[in-house]
This record gives sequence, C-alpha cells and structure tokens, in this order.
Amino acid sequence: MNEYIDNSIDKVSAWVEGHGYRAYDPGDGQLSWLAKLTCGNLVLERLLTAAVLRSPFNIRPLIGITPHTSTKGMGYMAWGYLLRYRLTRDPRFAALAENCLQWLIDHRAEAYPDFCWGNDFTFTTRAGRLPRHEPTIVWSGLIGQAFMEGYEQLGKPHYLEVAAGVCDWIAKLPREDTESGTCLSYVAFMQRSIHNSNMLGAALLARVGRASGRQDLLDLARQAMLYSCTRQNPDGAWYYGEAPKYHWIDNFHTGYNLDSLRRYAEASGDDGFAQPMELGYRYFKETFFEADGRPRYFHDRTLPIDIQCAAQAIDTLAFFSDRDDSLDLACKVARWTIDHMQDQDGHFYYRDLGWIQTKTPMFHWGQGTMFKALCNLRLKLDLHDASSA
Repeated sequence: MNEYIDNSIDKVSAWVEGHGYRAYDPGDGQLSWLAKLTCGNLVLERLLTAAVLRSPFNIRPLIGITPHTSTKGMGYMAWGYLLRYRLTRDPRFAALAENCLQWLIDHRAEAYPDFCWGNDFTFTTRAGRLPRHEPTIVWSGLIGQAFMEGYEQLGKPHYLEVAAGVCDWIAKLPREDTESGTCLSYVAFMQRSIHNSNMLGAALLARVGRASGRQDLLDLARQAMLYSCTRQNPDGAWYYGEAPKYHWIDNFHTGYNLDSLRRYAEASGDDGFAQPMELGYRYFKETFFEADGRPRYFHDRTLPIDIQCAAQAIDTLAFFSDRDDSLDLACKVARWTIDHMQDQDGHFYYRDLGWIQTKTPMFHWGQGTMFKALCNLRLKLDLHDASSA
C-alpha cells in the first residue's frame, strides 16, 4: 500500500508541477468572456457560475477560461510538501513548500492590511456574490494552517508571523454573538454564519494562540467552537449553516468540522468538546462511505462522487487514525479513488455523475486536496508501521 500511494503522489505532484501550478476551479465560470453579458445581474451571474460548475464536459476553453493558480491550491500543495518532507527529510520537498508559501505571501488579498486570501474570480451562488480577490475565512484559515506547518517543520519564525496576521484578520471579522458562543463570519463584508468556516477559523486561532502565547486568540477560538458544538444535530451531524437555505449535510464539510475540532482540542488542551467530536466522528464514518470505499457526497445520497469528498475523507480518516481502525478505511477510500478517479497522466477527475465522469482538471479541488490527503495518509501509514515493529 505504501508503494501504491507513493506512486499516486508522485504522479499528481508531477502533473501539478508540469502544468505550472495552474488548472481550473469548479466556481470559475465568471472568468469567461460570457460574464460581460450578465451585466452585473445576480441571477445571470449565478446561472453562469452554475452552468460551468455542473457541466459534464470541460467547456472552459470554449468560453475563454484558461488555467489559473488557486491560492487555496497553493496552500494545500505547500502543506503536502511539508508532510512529505516530514516523512522523507528530503530537502527538495522543503524547498518546494517554501516556494509555495512565498507565492502565497506575494499574492495575499491586497485590500486588507493583514494576511488573508480569496479566489481570483467572482463567485455567485444562492448565498450571494463573493467578489474577486475578496478573502474568506475558509481559504485564509486553511492557508494559515499550511504556514503553521511550515513554522513547525522548518522552524522559520516568519511563518508564525504570517499565521498570526491571518488570526488578526479573523479577529476583526463580523460575528454572530449568542449566549451559546460566537460565530465568526465567512467573509469580512457581511455576517454569514457557516459552521465549517467558523470551526476552521477557531482551529487556526487556537494553534497560533498556543504557539504565540496569545490568550485572546484561544478565548475567541473557544467561543467559536462553543457556537458550532451546541448546534450539532443529535445524531452527530452538522448542517452546513443554521439558516434554512443551508440545511444540508455533506461529506467534506463534515470532515472540515472534525479536523478543526481536533486541532482546536490539541492546541488549546480544552477537552470540553470531546463528546461532540466523538459523536460527529462516528456519524462521519457510518454515513459517508460505501462498502468498497466509495465516498458519498450527501448524508442521504451518494452521487455525485466528488473528488473533494474523497480527498477530505482520506485526510480526516488519516488524521483520526490513532483513535481507532480508521486507517484501514482511509486506505480503502484512497484505493477506490486512485483506481477510479486518477487519470494515467496523474491528475484526478472532478466528479463521477453516475452516467459520465467529469475529467476536468481542477487545481485546489482535486489535485491540491488529494496531494495533501495522500501525503498525510502516507505519513500515518509510516508511523503505524513504526509503532507496530
């Protein structure tokens, strides 16, 4: 299995590097020249975004969308290289990680004084319009984790300073303050309460708070976790958000929540949310996987088979693998995904719709996420082998 995963990692990293860290993104429809025809109308923008996102074929070259670099994708690549460096101690992986992190420093959101990142395209959905380059707590929180990994693996104080800057940005976000916790906003320009973004922000606040000795960050992190954990469903699931229009339950956002909750607990030493984590993790394992390892998208249906669900499932199962036998399930999901969704050229497909595979090469959504997840799984397998010897 180790050799099998190593081969997949080598193939996807070679593909990404060979393509100059450029590919597509599911939500990049408004990079098309067709965006001019929407005339700023939210309905038309949403239709264009959805049409490109849901197309079973790669129509992007036909409508003027060229491959581009994703900030989140670069964060995942950096994180994956650092995990690879931790396993192999090969300085080449450290250098590749540093290159990605420097690129991120150079491509931060310019409209804000603190470090933060967003997309290089406007993204319009049922939640409204997210303007081009407008940062989100999801992008910034995950990239901040990559910088913390760099700080811990390479011992470079500047990376901690960058992550602390992200936390300063997070601390200034709008909040939903309640008697049972605080929800950090998804974006800076309005309050948008979403569980996975709130918990991702809390996880970074706790990790940086511990490393820098900042109690203010730890306190805010706890309030954010309190908000989401007190709103967990009785069966262990979380809705995407509390507003009725966000009442769906899916695989990869559940994985985000669980990873964030564990990172918070490990960084803060606070075991007050152990029960929600155990309940959520059991729900995750029992709900989102078929017997052969195929990942399910929603709690109540399987299709589409989405590469983000596969990647996050592998990553979360590997992360929790010291708690139970989830390493076996992580390997099963990895094998199914590599066998069914990795092309011979190395890139991972976007989706399997049941009647056709959408083979469009996305950057962060597929290549970056799978690279990091497989690097994490490979590291956990090595640690497991060492402990069993």
